[in-house]
Amino acid sequence: MSTSNLTLSVAAILAEGATRHPELTAITMNGSSTSYRELWEQTKAYAGALQERGISEGDRVAVLIPNVTDFARVYYAILSLGATVVPIHALLKAREISYVLEDAEVKLLICAAPLLAEGAGGAKNSSVPLLTVMNPEAQADNRLEDLAASATPITTYLPRHPEDIATILYTSGTTGKPKGALGTHLALLEQTHTNLLSTMEIRRGDKLFGGLPLFHTFGQTCVLNTGLRAGAEVVLLPKFSAESALELVLEADIDVFFGVPTMYVALLEAGAQREGKPTKLRYAISGGASLPLSVLTAFEERFGSRIYEGYGLTETSPVACFNHVGREPRPGTVGTPVWGVEVEIADPAYPQEIRLLPRGELGELVVRGHNLFSGYLNREEATAEAVVDGWFRTGDLGTKDEEDYLRILDRTKDMILRNGYNVYPREIEEVLTSHPDVSNAAVYGVPDEKHGQEIVASVTLKAGSTLSVDELSDWAKEQMAAYKYPRHIQIVQEFPLGPSGKVLKRELVAQFDRE
Repeated sequence: MSTSNLTLSVAAILAEGATRHPELTAITMNGSSTSYRELWEQTKAYAGALQERGISEGDRVAVLIPNVTDFARVYYAILSLGATVVPIHALLKAREISYVLEDAEVKLLICAAPLLAEGAGGAKNSSVPLLTVMNPEAQADNRLEDLAASATPITTYLPRHPEDIATILYTSGTTGKPKGALGTHLALLEQTHTNLLSTMEIRRGDKLFGGLPLFHTFGQTCVLNTGLRAGAEVVLLPKFSAESALELVLEADIDVFFGVPTMYVALLEAGAQREGKPTKLRYAISGGASLPLSVLTAFEERFGSRIYEGYGLTETSPVACFNHVGREPRPGTVGTPVWGVEVEIADPAYPQEIRLLPRGELGELVVRGHNLFSGYLNREEATAEAVVDGWFRTGDLGTKDEEDYLRILDRTKDMILRNGYNVYPREIEEVLTSHPDVSNAAVYGVPDEKHGQEIVASVTLKAGSTLSVDELSDWAKEQMAAYKYPRHIQIVQEFPLGPSGKVLKRELVAQFDRE
């Protein structure tokens, strides 16, 4: 059966919100609130300006904006024109931004003033036109706010087909360069509705903590889209710090907190310095990495709220499993599969086929359902490896018990999770080995109390090189985003190698631990 007559759009989330509860507050930032009606009016004006700049359906527009109200305006404006949003990680450097702009064949970059230092460089390198927001210094014809003020606003959003692409989110596989995961309007909306109906407890008028990056799938889908679909108020925090997050929880009466484990650790540390003032916090949601049980217990004691854990990936839009509303959360698990989605355990020894394992056995988590992405942009081979017989192979190892509860026992063997961000050793190794004095590099994660994991690089130098650790460290900082560059660098004479000539990272980790 063809779905060609069906239409739907992620932009409807805001448009319908403006019709159904126009006076409710949609977004608050630094004490300044914007209602649903105002946000949609501003969005339509932004869309009109983008349309006059030649943006139309199917075009790809990159967005480099931190957690400010303009992210929402720009995001829904692009979607309402039937174009595709390409959010860019706010910590990337110019060379990394250029890669995304070129790989996604972006037609325009919209960059916020605080991120222009790298954003403008990336746009220039890739010859991509640039518009700015929040930049009073810029020329009027480059400021989206000024263009919107004189443009004819659109009247409504352009309908899309369910399988049309709404977003391209860049995610790195454990090999090579980041890949653009294609998110359909159907997957993003179905995820939003599933979150609200049977997964999480978010109510109309709730105040949601908006400290998760909106360029990332967790913040974008679970906070922004799900929050605005519910008629909630998203209280944005432009830059996360434990103190400012605690301030919002204590003073802004946050009802629902969303975070990654490092945020919960930071909140507890900051909270220990303050008197035990009661909070309105009703509900807390954690994802991105497994939460230590001690943190879970301490958080509940300090803030009077349970933390419900879930699991997912960019490719699963993101939530695949969750400790569902109405059930006692089961600490140490990521809950059960969300409505309409299957999560099973497959034998990782057979990458070309899906061989499901019995309950309780350790294997690779595989996901099938309405939340799957439609593949990686221009990477048929990578898509075919990731999606086998309709199942997405997550690369994560875990178990599923008789009651459907899933436990993640290990991340993909090489990936590093620092502060809730996925860091892929291969990408960092490629950068390090591009240094003229470095002959080879091996990057790995070591446990770290504060950040979950810390990034370590062992490098070998070319003969005769006098490069020092400090020099290489300073250079690496210039080349890579702050969450990626190695905090510890060791210069070694040679690497421990396995029989096939592969660097044995586990031996490097053991060596680092001994030192």
